[in-house]
Amino acid sequence: MSGALSGLLVADFSRVLAGPYATMLLADLGAEVVKVERPGAGDDTRAWGPPYAPDGEATYFLGVNRNKRSIALDLRADIEVARALAARADVLVENFRPGTMDRLGLGYPALRELNPGLVYCSITGFGSGPGAGLPGYDLIAQAVGGLMSVTGEPGGPGTKAGVALVDVITGLHAGLGILAALRHRDDTGEGQHVEVSLLSSLLSALTNHASAYAAAGVVPQAMGNRHPSIVPYEVFEAADRPIVIAAGNDRQFQALCKALDRPDLAGDPRYATNADRVAGRVGLVAELNAALAARTADEWFETLTAAGVPCGPINDLAAAFALADDLGLEPSVQLDGVGQVANPLRLSATPPSYRRRPPRLGEDEDWVREILGR
Repeated sequence: MSGALSGLLVADFSRVLAGPYATMLLADLGAEVVKVERPGAGDDTRAWGPPYAPDGEATYFLGVNRNKRSIALDLRADIEVARALAARADVLVENFRPGTMDRLGLGYPALRELNPGLVYCSITGFGSGPGAGLPGYDLIAQAVGGLMSVTGEPGGPGTKAGVALVDVITGLHAGLGILAALRHRDDTGEGQHVEVSLLSSLLSALTNHASAYAAAGVVPQAMGNRHPSIVPYEVFEAADRPIVIAAGNDRQFQALCKALDRPDLAGDPRYATNADRVAGRVGLVAELNAALAARTADEWFETLTAAGVPCGPINDLAAAFALADDLGLEPSVQLDGVGQVANPLRLSATPPSYRRRPPRLGEDEDWVREILGR
């Protein structure tokens, strides 16, 4: 079965996470992705370990590079091969510091002359203007972009997300921009330059927090696991371990009180509406914790779920994968002996496919040079 993007050739000049994540998603949907890497070293993440897979490969690299081919090119000595690949490609993705590709003769203006239909995607940390010289690291973006200021406990130093979330979000935005540009090319035959930055992607992804500032001038603060606008919507303590409860409306709050055998809380005028509950958060949370202490998190998970109350224990990744398996979501696949996290998309006609394990450095040089006539 052909993928939705079968027949597209993607020249992937990116490395680490945002770009490789975007190009892997395109590859899962059928695109042929050629990963261009540094001779001798390759993508930085090939050396980012531990942990390592049983054969010694870094799991970081393996997580975002399946379904790709690899060629090792010195972009100065092998510039003509790189230009030939760009001339043949439908899409080019790069995340070098702004200006680098231009100096190499591989910038968008030069390649547009060579390949007018090329969709050229540049991923930067802070844009190509005054922020061009700033280092595009996820941790830096989380810090200066405000995410750390709303993560962690009140009054704390600021806490990063447990994964390079800004890189992932930026990769998703890059993929969306590429698909939009391809749709435009279908209509006009013209490619275009797609630009996406870590900072802009993060500000967009901060959604309600960013909207609070943009629309009302409110600067949100860290609240730990609590929600600024909904109560109860946080972590509670069951008899054995924490459990998350997210009662987002009056009906769910009333169902929660009934399941906890505390119908009096639902009838208390101090907690009648969500706004009332936000104002009375401290007292209400104390009452709920006292009731939840009577049973284990798993017992409450079963009881509250049956009552229609959104909740769940705090799982580690092993338990999270087990839950996804139990729910029939098929969260992982084996690809030539390499464990992979499954693509989350479910398409009825053109589903993602798993055709090729993450490549070893330069292993497809002969194939790439053959299709380029080099």
